[in-house]
Amino acid sequence: MQNAMLEKIEKDAESLSLQDQLKLMEILVRYVRKKGVIEKSKADWMKLYGMGKGLWNGKDAQDYVDGLRKERL
Repeated sequence: MQNAMLEKIEKDAESLSLQDQLKLMEILVRYVRKKGVIEKSKADWMKLYGMGKGLWNGKDAQDYVDGLRKERL
């Protein structure tokens, strides 16, 4: 049952805009941090390599950062 729920969430996330996908990731990271699941000394960041591939779809990184800064003002 859990696996089916995760598959549905993943499929739903694919239909979100890039901006909404990134917001979802931020929310999930906050949840995980609150639960204390990730310990800095034990996190294997190399496992994350390539996970964001395709999210940017040719968008300039600086333009994206500038957009985030404008939203916060």
